[in-house]
Amino acid sequence: MRALFVGGTVDNSELDLEGGTAPRHYPPDTGSGTARYRLHHVGLRDGDLVYAVYAAQGLADGEIERVAEERGYARRFEAEPQLSV
Repeated sequence: MRALFVGGTVDNSELDLEGGTAPRHYPPDTGSGTARYRLHHVGLRDGDLVYAVYAAQGLADGEIERVAEERGYARRFEAEPQLSV
């Protein structure tokens, strides 16, 4: 699964994550008790998780969605975006 970042110090960065589920926050354990990024949505292709969009804390949902659309994540991964719960 590919992790994609919107906002913050690693804006527009990507990295590979192992496993079949996306952690709710990234990094999962900062030691400070405050996560830098929160999971906003994931992309599914044929029921498989292929990407996860993480957003900087405090970034508005509308802005995250605008940036993800502009960067074409769903099209690039041929996946359907699904809001995380």
